[in-house]
Amino acid sequence: MQRDQLADFLRHRREGIRPAEVGIPDGPRRRTTGLRREEVAMLAGMSVDYVVRLEQGRSSQPSTQLLGALARALRLSDDERAHLFHLAGHRPPPADAVARLARAGLVRMLDLLGDTPALVLSDLGEVLAQNRAAVLLTGDHTGLSGDRRYLVHRWFTEPATRAVYPPEEHEHQARQLVADLRAAAGRRSGDPTVAGLVDRLRAVSADFRRLWAEHEVAVRRADRKTLLHPRVGRLLMDCETLMTPDQGQQLLVLTPADAEARERLELLLVLGVEEFPSGTTGPPVR
Repeated sequence: MQRDQLADFLRHRREGIRPAEVGIPDGPRRRTTGLRREEVAMLAGMSVDYVVRLEQGRSSQPSTQLLGALARALRLSDDERAHLFHLAGHRPPPADAVARLARAGLVRMLDLLGDTPALVLSDLGEVLAQNRAAVLLTGDHTGLSGDRRYLVHRWFTEPATRAVYPPEEHEHQARQLVADLRAAAGRRSGDPTVAGLVDRLRAVSADFRRLWAEHEVAVRRADRKTLLHPRVGRLLMDCETLMTPDQGQQLLVLTPADAEARERLELLLVLGVEEFPSGTTGPPVR
């Protein structure tokens, strides 16, 4: 671990970010040109004391999970993220793990979208990052582990996942999820991550086996769906998907499709965060 160089790198990256880039107001009394340490701590989900010790070269070796959080908070590029891991004495994440870290440019777009719900997803439907509006609308999906990370797996193995869509939309949603997974499997032919996910789904879900056998292929780019939110009720939402050139990640943006949905979304933004009912993780949107 190169403590002094790590400290210098983190300090310079913090000072180089404008607060507006991460959704923090840049008030007239602000003396710091970049982010404050407490703001980095808030964005990364760690203590201010630990950020201070990192920047002063007095910390213990940070874990890879902590480094990933710092990389997202500081909006590091792929090369900067790899450099951060090297300075901390860790090997950079392998290709699959890197794909599970939201790209810095997409995270900046989340910040710019403000009160418009938006998520960054992997090509397998894992939520990599969400803005506040998306968390209020869909719940926080970034802390899931194992196969539960993938929406397609939750859809076919956890009945509560389907409860947030009207019954008449279940078949359509299921078909879209399977068709999208089929497209990803084609792009990533021979990838054990995809093959293993498909095999496990085929083993546990007859519904998945039925749809997988039909060989439908479709990359989702635009859709309209109804979400049944536990606090504000029905919202008709338009979903637009922007994909990275390698199709490894996508930015999903959700906008109200009518005046009623707009009013209900505005109400939700005012109400703020409250736990979803037990057994649910909010509407799974993709």
